[in-house]
Amino acid sequence: MPKRFSLARRLVLGVPYLWIAVFFLAPMALIAKISLSRPAQARPPYEPVFSLSDGVGGFLSKIQTLTFEAYRSFGEDRLYLDSYLNSLAIAAISTLVTLLVAYPFALAMARAPARARPILIGLAVAPFWTSFLIRVYAWIALLKDEGLVNHALMALHLIDAPLSIYATNLAVVIGIVYSYLPFMLLPLYSALERQDPLLREAAADLGASPAQVFLRVTLPLSRAGVVAGCLLVFIPAVGEFVIPDLLGGSDTLMIGKTLWTDFFANRDWPSASAAAMILLALLIGPLVLAERARLGAEGRPS
Repeated sequence: MPKRFSLARRLVLGVPYLWIAVFFLAPMALIAKISLSRPAQARPPYEPVFSLSDGVGGFLSKIQTLTFEAYRSFGEDRLYLDSYLNSLAIAAISTLVTLLVAYPFALAMARAPARARPILIGLAVAPFWTSFLIRVYAWIALLKDEGLVNHALMALHLIDAPLSIYATNLAVVIGIVYSYLPFMLLPLYSALERQDPLLREAAADLGASPAQVFLRVTLPLSRAGVVAGCLLVFIPAVGEFVIPDLLGGSDTLMIGKTLWTDFFANRDWPSASAAAMILLALLIGPLVLAERARLGAEGRPS
């Protein structure tokens, strides 16, 4: 009986690892191999291409032709560096704005009556019930010069001429904040809902003002939700393609658009794959270091 339980437990634990291996590690290994290849006027547009018919000798000979040329070219072309920097800047600003917008909503949801919380959670995830592409297209109609936003502002006599919002980096930030708001809202709500209200009452009894209670009790205790929400927004925002392509202008440079151009327009798959691997290293490296630091801090004696 214990052996059966042990085998079942191993199988249950092995399913997530198998999923990661098949749908993440294997594709990333293929991208890493393409990044070490050379561009070619062929299909697929790179070489060497490995085949089971090559045998061991052919496989070894093709491995020797792999090159780091695609990685070396990054030092000569500022396009990728500018794409990375702009992507990181837009993603960081969007994450900060999303946090500032989501935190009050999450706090209100956590402090709402228990019967109303499921309804509020349903409203928070309601945007996911419609297509992501349709929701982004809707912002085009809202942000254009003749769109609803400019019409409303002019009707209220707040502006005299339409604002140029569409096809700018501001429109991209607005689209990212709107699209990824639930990813920030739900972790924050989860962290705030678990807090013991007696801690806030004790702080107030000791003379703390409402602002001090928030800064010294509520905010520190929700740190895990803040970190989780920021990661869930920042990481996909860095590589976002649809929102910059639809809401951004010709001067909106993000790594997602650059990768698409290299893959489909220039058909330079090795350079695009190398850029994707560097982006993966930029995102995963700090996460691994932060996780190790957290585990090390938990393991130290207090």
